[in-house]
Amino acid sequence: MGLCFSQKAVKPPPAKRIRHQSGVTGGGSSDRWTRSSKKEKLEESMMHERTLAAAILYQQHKQQLQNGGGDGGVLPFDRSSSLRYPTVNAKKQPALPRSSSSRARSLTDPLLQPHQLVNQEVKLDDLETNQFVLVHGGGFGAWCWYKTIALLEEGGFRVTAIDLTGSGIHSLDTNSITSLSQYVKPLTHFLENLADGEKVILVGHDFGGTCISYAMELFPHRVSKAVFIAAAMLTSGQSTLDMFSQKADSNDLMQQAQIFLYANGNTQPPTAIDLDKSLLKDLLFNQSPSKDVALASVSMRPIPFAPVLEKLSLSGIKYGSVRRFYIETPEDNAIPVMLQESMINKSPPERVFRLKGADHSPFFSKPQALQKLLVEISRIQSN
Repeated sequence: MGLCFSQKAVKPPPAKRIRHQSGVTGGGSSDRWTRSSKKEKLEESMMHERTLAAAILYQQHKQQLQNGGGDGGVLPFDRSSSLRYPTVNAKKQPALPRSSSSRARSLTDPLLQPHQLVNQEVKLDDLETNQFVLVHGGGFGAWCWYKTIALLEEGGFRVTAIDLTGSGIHSLDTNSITSLSQYVKPLTHFLENLADGEKVILVGHDFGGTCISYAMELFPHRVSKAVFIAAAMLTSGQSTLDMFSQKADSNDLMQQAQIFLYANGNTQPPTAIDLDKSLLKDLLFNQSPSKDVALASVSMRPIPFAPVLEKLSLSGIKYGSVRRFYIETPEDNAIPVMLQESMINKSPPERVFRLKGADHSPFFSKPQALQKLLVEISRIQSN
């Protein structure tokens, strides 16, 4: 999660609105929605149980390490367990019913109706790539994407969720991370080892936006599209701290939540930032289910401080060659939508979408609407 300080919003240019006629729904749609809703609740409950079990297992391993167990300070997890791979022969499910919880806009053609985004058959063979790589934000881990992973895989997509260094079940102590390249190493390693000609859609949340930008500069030929979700989308020469420090007014909730860690002593710069768990719901999950807040409270780890300070070097020929998309979260208390729009105006992406009712963590608060937008972005052809 990024450091946030208040800032006056940069007012976006007036938007030209285009009227679309809504489709008419036939009889019986209420019954179909009720059956679909019950099924979704059952599936969500099962996903919660699996993920909470995994979180408990991680806590047990961490406690074992603290008590002197393990080998040389490394948790006994296989490296592959910090990546989430798609289910083999996953059965494709019918498209989810249309929801009014998402709308999309672009800077040039600003208002698209929800029926333009969903209920359209996705032909995976026609896509440039059907593989998503999900990159978590500061303090989070691959675990936060569990709903998104399940929904995308049900549609036949391949999904990998990365644990960045010192995050999720990656065993390195967050306080020992000294550079952005070290923090992003699991992502760059993954991209470096893709097969020749293979491309992915990078998805970054929060501080993960900085991380995918760094990777786009290194491997533009491996990235088909980049999606920023309530994320830091920087310009060259900026650090994540620079962007959030532009806010003129202080964000009291953010400042109350931040706990600076000084592993090298109080006379040295901070090594990491932790968040007060009693404020997590209001700051990050104000629209999210209580089960997901509970999962986050036992799974989140400190945010390494050095990468937040590092300035990006982004070129037009590399970073600028990758198609970018931004998903706004209007109920966000961590990176307010005005700051999101300021970043968008300073470095306009190809299109901007908004998830109505989404907090800072739309993979929890609006998982189905988020999945629909990601699928729609995968279908957008180049002009």
